[in-house]
Amino acid sequence: MGHINQKTSETSDSNASLSPLDQAGSPTRFGYEWDTYADICQDYEEQFRRWTTGLPESAWKGCNFLDVGCGMGRNSVWPMRYGASSGAAIDLDEKSLSQARRNLKQYPSVTVRRLSVYDIDYADDFDIVYSIGVLHHLQDPQLALSKMVQSAKPGGSVLIWVYGLENNEWIVRWLDPLRKALFSKLPIHFVHALSIMPSALLWLLLRLGLSRIEYFRFVRRFSFAHLRSIVFDQMLPNIANYWSRAQVEQLMQGAALKDVRLFWINEMSWTAIGIKPTSTQSEL
Repeated sequence: MGHINQKTSETSDSNASLSPLDQAGSPTRFGYEWDTYADICQDYEEQFRRWTTGLPESAWKGCNFLDVGCGMGRNSVWPMRYGASSGAAIDLDEKSLSQARRNLKQYPSVTVRRLSVYDIDYADDFDIVYSIGVLHHLQDPQLALSKMVQSAKPGGSVLIWVYGLENNEWIVRWLDPLRKALFSKLPIHFVHALSIMPSALLWLLLRLGLSRIEYFRFVRRFSFAHLRSIVFDQMLPNIANYWSRAQVEQLMQGAALKDVRLFWINEMSWTAIGIKPTSTQSEL
């Protein structure tokens, strides 16, 4: 696949040009987040390794990848450090894309593009296509996944990481209604200001020994700023789905992926990975 130079891949289109389907996924709100929390920290590597369970570090060596919903580019950095030959990172908000270009400027073989997942124009191009923390925020996740599969090479891997329902029932019952009714409708800078209070509470509970599931044991090592970015991320979107294992499996099967494997991550989320069928497999 030919690669578009990062500078020429930029577009003058404004965020106002987004379709209603794209706007429902809150790209401008996430753009504020990734413009605020734009630096790569070392904890991100361990998060990436957990989110991409099923793809060992060696799987990235020499591959060509597509990072769908790249944010500020953090999840494209690690594949390049593991030896990927090239890649493309796509998102919609210009603030996110600006930070992604900054974080990935040392990797000229990575193209950063303003492109909706619904408008992916690649076909049979990538060895690995992945989307981390994106599909559960979209209006039409099945369509988005089908476009991801379209962009993968026959025999290539397609991976998603999404919120799980298991162990998150308390969020769905108590906190998600507050997000829907209040936080998703408030100005984003105000939501960020409010996030300091639940972040401080979480930080305190972790220091007092909160460790009911692996996720809490894992994030206890994070800085306050990192914890706040996670809390803010939960508060800001218009859409947030929490899917059971069966629902995630159904999503992958609906995209006609083969050899689907699911992994329970940190006892609160799901990574799913499948293989795009070859023409021979499709005929069987």
